[in-house]
Amino acid sequence: ETTDAEAPEADVAVASEAAVTADATPEPAPEAQDEPAEPEATAATEAPADATEPEAATDAEPAPAETTDAEAPEADAATDADDASAPEAETATESEPAPAPAPAAPATPEAQPQPQPPTDLPPHLLDAHRAAGKALAAEGLEGTRAKVYLVVDRSGSMRGYFKDGSVQRLAEQAVALAAHLDEDATVTTVFFSTDIDGVVDVTPADLTPTRVEEINAGLGRLGRTNYHRAVEEVLAHHEKADPARPALVIFQTDGAPESRTAANQALAEAAGRPVHWRFTAWGEADGKAFDYLRKLTADRTATHFAGPAPAETPHEEFYRGVLTGLKP
Repeated sequence: ETTDAEAPEADVAVASEAAVTADATPEPAPEAQDEPAEPEATAATEAPADATEPEAATDAEPAPAETTDAEAPEADAATDADDASAPEAETATESEPAPAPAPAAPATPEAQPQPQPPTDLPPHLLDAHRAAGKALAAEGLEGTRAKVYLVVDRSGSMRGYFKDGSVQRLAEQAVALAAHLDEDATVTTVFFSTDIDGVVDVTPADLTPTRVEEINAGLGRLGRTNYHRAVEEVLAHHEKADPARPALVIFQTDGAPESRTAANQALAEAAGRPVHWRFTAWGEADGKAFDYLRKLTADRTATHFAGPAPAETPHEEFYRGVLTGLKP
């Protein structure tokens, strides 16, 4: 019985071993069945010689890359710090006080910016135009708008002034001034003597260097000096054109009026109108012929004594004489 009891145990043991053996036996089977995978294993086995080194190299390269990436923020931060400090350096440089400029000279007409001439202004008017702009600025008249008239004496004593170019120069000065004051830059020119000899509108485009000589040649003989006729003609023209618009009349003469009473009456009629009279006297300033102009006190009148050689008077001096005290 004991032998029989032990036998089962032996059988159990044998069975157990068989089971273990049975269980252990199948395991090699899958390995044997995985033979098709051997090529991959073989490839893996053969590859190490070739692949392992690149992988090793690849693995070795990322390390510096990672180190570089790790260090990059620090470098970037340092760069950013440098960039951040750059503006401070620039700001510091910019904030450094500049050398103190030399004291500016007192403002004078010559030191002021020169006005730009109209694009259609002839070359022979440019100097007068610049001088007129400076004189206007000096008097605080920049941007002023006014109609410009020119009155020219054609009495017998004026013959030499026409020949030496004095009247031509005066016309150019008047037109150059009108280019600042009048949108059309047109100067209505009244030639007078005993009566009105002619009225001509002169513009920069048609004022050639011989224009006044041509006009004068067509006006007939020279005559007397009747101021009042010229004053009346200007007032009639201004009333018809635009009576509310300020006007500047450059009134040239080389002598006294034939009738002081008539001249005074005509100027009295101009009182209250926005018409300013600037007499330009040609000849010796202390001459008896200019007693009338020296004593003239009519409304909005003034006299500029240009001397016996007006053609030689600088533009700047002429404009100062005409514009001083003008308040349209």
